Amino acid sequence: MTITNAEIAETFELMADLLELQGANPFRVRSYRNSARVIRDLPEPVADIVAQDPKRLLEIDGIGESVAAKCQTLVQTGKLPQLEELRAQVPEGLLALLRIPGLGPKKAAALHKELGIQSVADLEKACREGRVRQLKGFGEKTEKAILENLSLAQQAEQRIFWADADQIVQQLLKHLKQAPGVEQAEVAGSYRRGRETVGDLDVLVVSTQPSKVMDQFAKFADVGEVLARGDTKMSIRTKRGLQIDLRVVPAESFGAALQYFTGSKAHNIELRSRARQRGLKINEYGVYRGEERIAGRTEEEVYAALGLPWIPPELREARQEFQWADQGKLPELVRLEEIRGDLHMHTSDSDGSASLEEMAEAAVRRRLRYIAITDHSPRVSMAHGLDPRRLRKQWRLIDELNDRYEGKLKILKGVECDILEKGGMDLPDDVLAEADWVVASIHYGQRQSRQQITERMLQAIEHPSVRVIAHPTGRLINRREPYQVDLETVFREAAQHGKFLEINATPDRLDLNDVHAAAARQHGVLLVISTDAHSPEGLDAMRYGVLQARRAGLSAQDVLNTRPWHEFSRLVWGKSG
Repeated sequence: MTITNAEIAETFELMADLLELQGANPFRVRSYRNSARVIRDLPEPVADIVAQDPKRLLEIDGIGESVAAKCQTLVQTGKLPQLEELRAQVPEGLLALLRIPGLGPKKAAALHKELGIQSVADLEKACREGRVRQLKGFGEKTEKAILENLSLAQQAEQRIFWADADQIVQQLLKHLKQAPGVEQAEVAGSYRRGRETVGDLDVLVVSTQPSKVMDQFAKFADVGEVLARGDTKMSIRTKRGLQIDLRVVPAESFGAALQYFTGSKAHNIELRSRARQRGLKINEYGVYRGEERIAGRTEEEVYAALGLPWIPPELREARQEFQWADQGKLPELVRLEEIRGDLHMHTSDSDGSASLEEMAEAAVRRRLRYIAITDHSPRVSMAHGLDPRRLRKQWRLIDELNDRYEGKLKILKGVECDILEKGGMDLPDDVLAEADWVVASIHYGQRQSRQQITERMLQAIEHPSVRVIAHPTGRLINRREPYQVDLETVFREAAQHGKFLEINATPDRLDLNDVHAAAARQHGVLLVISTDAHSPEGLDAMRYGVLQARRAGLSAQDVLNTRPWHEFSRLVWGKSG
């Protein structure tokens, strides 16, 4: 299989980790991390760019000559000699420590140097013996947190981000459809339901030549091991450890198989119960009355046989979908093409890779009607957060750009302002009052008590200039658990003060999650789906946020940035803009 952008990005992230473990130049480390982020966000496969014109890589902000050369090597050989050299210099077990949430390269290096830790097992033993707390910069709380997060690290090894799975899926389907006789091909399971992480892939194919399909499957270049092969079923494990199961099914059963293997398990249990109540039987081959198959060719057919409308895959978690279906109230889920604005993004004035003008042009290309430029406030010093002087300078440029883009794009003068550990905002009130759009967020003090963090967030909600709370739980999927916060109170107060909450579309955040986003809607809070883009390509992450919103059962009316400009203005400022 052609190497994906996600795999290239992971390679550069790993190089950055290895270099940091060795205490390398911080600028070099940061350069690799920035390149990884840019590559992960690219909508066009790096492999395609290399095949067509490798020099085009140098036109992408964040990719210099060294990274471009390494990209070519990865695409052409699948390996990177520099990475192998770095790997040889660091104990393999030490890398496993980096998967433990809250344990970055610096702390991992300290554990290795001071305690001789070389594996997760070594670390767990040292924690249980109370040796880690004795190290400078660790303490009892850190030791306890490490023990709690070990299970999260093990889970991270088993599941990958939906966005990464999607890259594999697109290449796999393209590959399989080259086999003779393929009439239909779909991927089911948690991938089709849009879950934020995916543990394996279930592929269904309709073909009159099953053996040819499986021969083609075996040629998929990412195959690491063939686990099993029968007449109509084949399982492989990719080189990255992801299991993919392929089933070739007859056309008359395709809909039933697609429904069955999409799941979820709880959703299917409810369907079987409803089938029994009607004297029917349902399985992956169809819906049966006695020995007669009465449905199975399409999913619509299957659901109709049970007296139900077709239920979108994202809703199939046995939460409210059956109640909605029975009442004729299944929501018309929000679609990507309904998004009109993106209200959280960064430029090179803070930690983004592109200029304000480049981000605006990227928004125009994606047919957005309005955006907010929200660079960091000073507290986020590692991201070169903007003080009042730099912020006002940026806002003056936005005024000029708005004249240039009149009738085409409206650019809001914004800022992502930190909610300080002691409470209050990171910028003076008079500065925030000049902003069109203030995004409030917590980056520091995430281990404070539930009461402290909740109070900080409520203060931000009550602030007259704050419009939205960004990534409200602070979690990083598979890497950092959410901080402790009373979300019910946050939802209630946000609704009371007319403030918005974010679904952050970054693949490793997706925060609020689907359950919390649904709860926010029930409290009457409008959600904002934003990309938190740090590059022009990062704007394409909007689709991941929309997918999360669909899992929450949100329609366009539940999402603020589906509104046309005049309606958006009325909802935000009480008047048409």
